[in-house]
Amino acid sequence: MTVSLEQLRRCHVAVDLGAARTRVYVKGAGLVVDEPSVAAVNTRTGALIAVGTFAERMTGRTPDYIRVVRPVSGGTVVDIEMAQRMLRHLLGEKLRRALRRKPRLRAAACTPHDADPLAQRATVETLVGLGARRVELVDTLIAAAVGCGLPVEQPTATMIMVCGAAATQVAVLSLGSIVTAERIPVGGEAIDHAIVQHLRHAHELMLPSQAVRPLQLALHGNGITAEGPASTLIHGRDVATGLARSVQVDTAAVRDAIFTPLTAVLDGIGKVLRDCPPDLVADLTDRGIMMVGGSALLPGLDQMLRDATGMPVAIAERPDICAVLGLGAMLEGKIAPMVLNPLAG
Repeated sequence: MTVSLEQLRRCHVAVDLGAARTRVYVKGAGLVVDEPSVAAVNTRTGALIAVGTFAERMTGRTPDYIRVVRPVSGGTVVDIEMAQRMLRHLLGEKLRRALRRKPRLRAAACTPHDADPLAQRATVETLVGLGARRVELVDTLIAAAVGCGLPVEQPTATMIMVCGAAATQVAVLSLGSIVTAERIPVGGEAIDHAIVQHLRHAHELMLPSQAVRPLQLALHGNGITAEGPASTLIHGRDVATGLARSVQVDTAAVRDAIFTPLTAVLDGIGKVLRDCPPDLVADLTDRGIMMVGGSALLPGLDQMLRDATGMPVAIAERPDICAVLGLGAMLEGKIAPMVLNPLAG
């Protein structure tokens, strides 16, 4: 692990700053914040107008002087000051006062696999600005594996796939560490973009930013397999005339558009398996892949992975919050390191 379990037990708060959502776990209180990583700012005065769900609903619907920003991109803080302001408002005054009473506030945070030192520094500075005296960084892959109950501390292979908004991370874990891992720059946003581009090219329709999710839900049934609904009605704006228009979209064509970016994810899984020792790959034939992250809920993605890899694929019970729950379990001392018993000489 990035830090020892003893250091994590001393932390008071755990933060998962994701590209899509920000989650905060407070020791003894549980998950206290689970909101979109979005803030709305008045560009004339610099005042913060809204954060979280309300700010996300304002996307694409604001006048010129209001700007909707995302201070976290690809799991990395790109605007430290705005991330701090967003976190302050999400935590609320009562919780911030309670945290300030801690004599030496310690925080733990998730970082994407292979995050560069600048990205790690940005995460640390964001939490230091909120009053943390010390910040411990934990790899998202390990935190998510702990959060979904995988036996990461055992000498057996466990394969985890974190499907985020901006990237997908795949890793094989053993003895509490990452054996081999790959970060693929394809996530839920790439899938959304593929749907938007397909409708623009095939139907000359510009899709509102809020309309992608309903279209993904229309693929339910057996998801991105052929048994989903044949078509669904989508409302948008005509590219040529600029007028409102509704079209009946063939879901088979949308499935093909979604599959294109997902081929990169399959290539990444193949690379991880090729780099993995044969003994651990043999373990994975029975244990399979555990999917976590918000994009793991894309209908039919698990079946596509089963068909491509021939391995069992399972989705965690609460895939979207596994990483922060894993950090919380480490803070609460629920995870014990494996004790080695040396042979008596």
